[in-house]
Amino acid sequence: MTNLHPVRRALLSVSDKSGLIDLGKALAQRGVELLSTGGSAKALRDAGLTVKDVSDVTGFPEMMDGRVKTLHPKVHGGLLALRDNDDHVAAMTEHGIGEIDLLVVNLYPFEAALERGADYAEMIENIDIGGPAMIRAAAKNHGFVTTVVDVEDYDALLAELDANDGQTTYAFRQKLAQIAYARTGAYDAAVSTWMANAIGEETPRRRVFAGEIKQTLRYGENSHQKAAFYTDGTARPGVATAEQLQGKELSYNNINDTDAAYELVAEFDPAETAAVAIIKHANPCGVATGATLLDAYQKAFDCDRTSAFGGIVALNQPLDAATAEKIVEIFTEVVIAPGASDEAKEIFAKKKNLRLLLTDALPAPRAAITAYKQVAGGVLVQDKDVGYVGIDDLKVVTEAKPTDEQMQDLLFAWKVAKHVKSNAIVYVKSNATVGVGAGQMSRVDSANVAASKAERMAKELGLDESLAKGSAVASDAFFPFADGLLEAVAAGATCVIQPGGSMRDQEVIDAANENGIAMVFTGMRHFRH
Repeated sequence: MTNLHPVRRALLSVSDKSGLIDLGKALAQRGVELLSTGGSAKALRDAGLTVKDVSDVTGFPEMMDGRVKTLHPKVHGGLLALRDNDDHVAAMTEHGIGEIDLLVVNLYPFEAALERGADYAEMIENIDIGGPAMIRAAAKNHGFVTTVVDVEDYDALLAELDANDGQTTYAFRQKLAQIAYARTGAYDAAVSTWMANAIGEETPRRRVFAGEIKQTLRYGENSHQKAAFYTDGTARPGVATAEQLQGKELSYNNINDTDAAYELVAEFDPAETAAVAIIKHANPCGVATGATLLDAYQKAFDCDRTSAFGGIVALNQPLDAATAEKIVEIFTEVVIAPGASDEAKEIFAKKKNLRLLLTDALPAPRAAITAYKQVAGGVLVQDKDVGYVGIDDLKVVTEAKPTDEQMQDLLFAWKVAKHVKSNAIVYVKSNATVGVGAGQMSRVDSANVAASKAERMAKELGLDESLAKGSAVASDAFFPFADGLLEAVAAGATCVIQPGGSMRDQEVIDAANENGIAMVFTGMRHFRH
């Protein structure tokens, strides 16, 4: 094997024919013989290029609706033969196998069929066999063969040939081989995951994960960590599918926090009310609904103005000018919304460092999604927490019954608590958070943190009493003792929503009754780690 190897004969067989004609012409101009199959051969021939059908090379016609066309020794021998191995060369000569120096293949559009909801039979027909087999063969023999699987690499291929007098370097072939194996791996992952779902296999023996790079990041959570952002091919509205209109490149933390913000704000139906969520370090520091986005933003901002500085703002309705004017009054890292008015865009354009992300829709809050978390030596896999509790699911367990207004705030607080890191305590009043306690090791500490924030903001707003006075409080998991509930009562809460299920539920219920507050059980918890 030598570093440089000439490209004299190429096999082109692609489903995505973007750029195929230009590539074929460019290769022909460089004296490369073209082999092809089916629709690819027809497209090249219609463009006036001289193309040899693979069936003419193999001596067998394409058969079985195209299922069998390239699975033949004269194809795979041409891809796999070691050019510096005398036995391989002798076998090629004896059996009339010609060298194939370049393979250009992209696969049947399985992922596209999956995205559009194709039925089982159509999905099966979109599983490519010959393509992955050729790719793997060519990539294995990258000492001599160049393998191209992505349209975006066509220009790089031509530049490589021009730079090396019609040859490719070993380093270039190595790089493309790695890309090729990643592509077949991702393809097989998509097929196996789809099939597991199709047959109802919830915990398959082997599970494969795949992604495509969207962005190389400057660093990870901290400057000494390397990082990149990969997409998984799903079309869920959010940070991965959003269009960034302006601002600096998103960082690792920006992406993580923006995802948390948009998933939270999507809990509130935009057809019913405007909603705004302000996020810091993946936790909400203010969430509210209102008659307008401006009203909702102001209420969310007034929950914790200090933490809102440098935060992420998510909206459930298209950004308007009045809300944009208010947002730019303080430094904000990212704003994400399902659209924006031209006036709002003009206002943001004056803030060059503010990132504005726009999507076509909100993520469906109760859509089934698989969530992954890496641990040492493995990956934890679970369904995303899409648990929902409505008013009819609640069980009133105290003598005092929640009023209609209290019930509305309880359900609001419950939606927010689902998105707060455990242990989570959330105080809500008039459809707006007034105190959030997140990530504490003790539920009592979370109640204290949330209460202290409510007291501090009351002073900042010039109020005589804590924002938590008269509030509803949500706990993401049950109160194991009455102490956490009593802290909430001391802060001013008048009603409580919690899962229930503790051995000491009665002790907690008794404490609520002694203090004259209403409490409801959901029967569902929302741990978030």
